[in-house]
Amino acid sequence: MFNWLKKPAEKATTTDENINHPDAEATPPVTELGDLLTLLAATEPVMRNIQHIVLVASGKGGVGKSTTAVNLAATLAQMGLRTGLLDADIYGPSIPLMLGLEGARADSPDNKLLNPKQAFGLSLQSIGFLVDPDKASVWRGPMASQALLQLINETLWPELDILIVDMPPGTGDIQLTLAQKLKVSGAVIVTTPQDVALSDAGKAITMFNQVKIPVLGLIENMSYYLCPHCGEADDIFGTAGGLRLAERYQVPVLGQLPLERQIREYADKGKPAVLKLQPIAEIYRTICHKMLTNMTGATAHQVEIIITDD
Repeated sequence: MFNWLKKPAEKATTTDENINHPDAEATPPVTELGDLLTLLAATEPVMRNIQHIVLVASGKGGVGKSTTAVNLAATLAQMGLRTGLLDADIYGPSIPLMLGLEGARADSPDNKLLNPKQAFGLSLQSIGFLVDPDKASVWRGPMASQALLQLINETLWPELDILIVDMPPGTGDIQLTLAQKLKVSGAVIVTTPQDVALSDAGKAITMFNQVKIPVLGLIENMSYYLCPHCGEADDIFGTAGGLRLAERYQVPVLGQLPLERQIREYADKGKPAVLKLQPIAEIYRTICHKMLTNMTGATAHQVEIIITDD
């Protein structure tokens, strides 16, 4: 054992009219969910008991990546997929808190393998179930990567249609380890509209392209703030930055999420916002449907990465 609330029409026409991102063309026919599930099930499983693995990454911390991963996973479960969620942020695991399992400890049936936790229809695993939450994980990259592989391979996952992996920020050892050791169906990039986040998100897209992991799409989080009193939309973190990034790297836009206080409040309470906030739930359902549609054309890759000293 291991010791979419979209911006008002008048707002969109003034800010996004010059953005020619992949979604700006003619809208393709919508594939029914049942047909998508059939197509996804027809592919070879990426590993035992797991049909698909999708990485949720950002390149930068503080953009709401973990909150997005939680709500994506909860939405997929609501859509009828057998869904798992792996907290791969070895240094800052937050999934236990966001799903009401803060303080929960890992258990094993045989002192070798780990049982996943269960919450809101999800099968969960996190380093947070194994370490003291008040102590820092002072580990070098190879040690952290090995710990992550143990979390994946030594967990008794039930039969899953999809495993969502909440990645740590950056483009380092853990990301490379996943690309080298696992068959990954694709990656989703989370960003906010401001330039400092977009720069790092672009690096994440480049990294996944280099290791031949398909980028299934981009989510622009905190895209705008909608005043609850007057209804005016305010682009606090910038205007259409994620759309320009998607155009630059030719990746699809899955959706734009508002800066919404209740999303944060539900995360702090340990409940996915999509279970309670209907407008937000509808945005996430659209995002998930687009992601699954893109996955039907994304082939799982397993690549060899050779790192040299020069």
